[in-house]
Amino acid sequence: MSTMFPPAGKARTGYDRQQVEEFFARARAAYENGPAPTGAPGTAGGQGTFDEKDVRGAAFDLVRDGYTTAAVDAALDRLEAAFVQRRRTTYVAAQGEAAWMDHIAELATTLYPRLLRPAGQRFRAPERGRGYDRAAVDTLLERLVAYFDDGGELTAAEVRSTTFPAARASQAYHEGTVDAFLDRTVEVLVAVE
Repeated sequence: MSTMFPPAGKARTGYDRQQVEEFFARARAAYENGPAPTGAPGTAGGQGTFDEKDVRGAAFDLVRDGYTTAAVDAALDRLEAAFVQRRRTTYVAAQGEAAWMDHIAELATTLYPRLLRPAGQRFRAPERGRGYDRAAVDTLLERLVAYFDDGGELTAAEVRSTTFPAARASQAYHEGTVDAFLDRTVEVLVAVE
């Protein structure tokens, strides 16, 4: 039996081993084949490319005796950072450090409209059911504001690992909208770390 990562144990759930191994095999092959051609940082080089967005979007089924989720998640964080660093190095060599930072600053400014909204009104509510607790999401967004405006401390890993309690629709934000925003936030933070 393969042990690419520590197993969760027969009484616990973890990520499906085969899915994890297949994903990391694809990622390794893509990384070893070198960077995909890009027109600008953060853009896919074409059909069939594999980059940090694929790593960020990785999802695996939870099964008994799968791989320990924390170990796989930590490896995904490192893999994403490696893809971003390689893309940055390639881009800076061709366009210069200032062009890279200008692009990242442009990405960061796309986050600001939501951050400027009043707490409790930054995202739409779910149409029905439950969503992410507004207060918990707003607390993270206040940390993001402090990061951008005052040099506060916040890392991509912290954003990526944040979980929010569920709340009724009347006190919640729509999960998919928040997740999309946080994906962009992670993209910006990883690019400058």
